[in-house]
Amino acid sequence: MSSSDSARHVLYVEDDRINIVLMEEVFRPMTGWTLHVAETGGQAMEMLPRVMPALVLMDMNLPDMNGLQLMALVRADERLAGLRCIALSADVMDDQRQRARAAGFQDYWLKPIDVRKLREALERL
Repeated sequence: MSSSDSARHVLYVEDDRINIVLMEEVFRPMTGWTLHVAETGGQAMEMLPRVMPALVLMDMNLPDMNGLQLMALVRADERLAGLRCIALSADVMDDQRQRARAAGFQDYWLKPIDVRKLREALERL
């Protein structure tokens, strides 16, 4: 896969089926973008080197690990260390946002996701 191809891929790491279906609907009309879904941190770590997405949208509460643990694995892998990752959570506590930033997330978005904000982020890539 060339880097121009990878610039059009997003990995959504989320275990909630309803959120996955909603995100698929958000991406359906967005020509030129491909959404990939991993439902666990383990699946994400298997997919990331293959997909090398332009953006990773990562739920902070996964069945096999939390988002901070997954981010530590991502940042420890040289191939993945530069990926742009955004934390997704319903947790409004400022300390969670600070921990996410310290772990290497570029941003921390509250659920439900603001679709306009997502589209603006994709346009900047």
